[in-house]
Amino acid sequence: MRPETPCLAIKPSGKDFYKVLGVSPESNEDEIKKAYRKMALKFHPDKNSDADAEDKFKEIAEAYEILTDPKKRSIYDQFGEEGLKNGMSVAGQSNVFRNDPHATFSSSFHGSDHFDIFFGSDCDGEDDLFNPFRRFPFSHVEGRGRQQSESVQHDLLVTLDEVMHGCTKHVKITRTRLNPDGRSLRSEDKVLNVVVNKGWKAGTKITFPREGDETPNNSPADVTFVLRDQEHEQYKREGSNIVYVAKITLKEALCGCTVNVPTLDNRMMPLPCSDVIKPGAVRRLRGEGLPLPKSPSQRGDLVVEFQVLFPDRIPPQSREIIKHSLGQTC
Repeated sequence: MRPETPCLAIKPSGKDFYKVLGVSPESNEDEIKKAYRKMALKFHPDKNSDADAEDKFKEIAEAYEILTDPKKRSIYDQFGEEGLKNGMSVAGQSNVFRNDPHATFSSSFHGSDHFDIFFGSDCDGEDDLFNPFRRFPFSHVEGRGRQQSESVQHDLLVTLDEVMHGCTKHVKITRTRLNPDGRSLRSEDKVLNVVVNKGWKAGTKITFPREGDETPNNSPADVTFVLRDQEHEQYKREGSNIVYVAKITLKEALCGCTVNVPTLDNRMMPLPCSDVIKPGAVRRLRGEGLPLPKSPSQRGDLVVEFQVLFPDRIPPQSREIIKHSLGQTC
């Protein structure tokens, strides 16, 4: 009778998840849970400032996920980590894992068991400080990275007076945030203090990182305010300059005049015009515009644009005088 050939033990390849948690292959589920809780609290990045704490934390969570799932643990014990990645199945089982490096860890992870291990089902808000999934929601623990939601943009109207002197605008937003359980959501109001510096131009963006909506799979979005000029009854803005339209009569355009131009600080600046003023002509009052964004002590110009008002009709006798006068000058 031929002797039986002894069975050769297959040494698992890849990570040693038992070693990661500091337990033996014979450990039961309760022992694994206790070890996981101890290790996860030790390496949670909110409590551990080491550079590799986050990677270690994810590795610990991955080990727990594998070793507390009977099917995955059986595959791991026989074929190691590569067996899980390559879709090995347990003898007698028809289920085969996808050939996906993430499938070994994310296929059955829901987070509730992990949360209860740390704090029990009746934990309160204070315990959330130590919840390992508060900072790293479930998609992050899976190793795929928690994506950030797209920035939310809001137009912010500012007056020329606010741009002139600078201001702080208090804007109330309504946003969605995660509750301490890491799964349910709540709606809340938040007041953001938006500082507008002197001279900032329309289109300037002011961003508040992570102050927007949050979901279980996405970290809080940024909130961005885009400055928009509020329409002014007298001026039009052109960068750091402001444009004032001065309406004058044809007589004033031809014979000269003095135009009183209002300034942003409520003064009246006399602007003598002795030459002929053509429609669309401009004059500048230097330094009477808005502060320069990069050098607020300096200011742009107040640009005076002339609009000549023509009469609807001219009496016959006046027409002859004008013809005679223009005939001598043209």
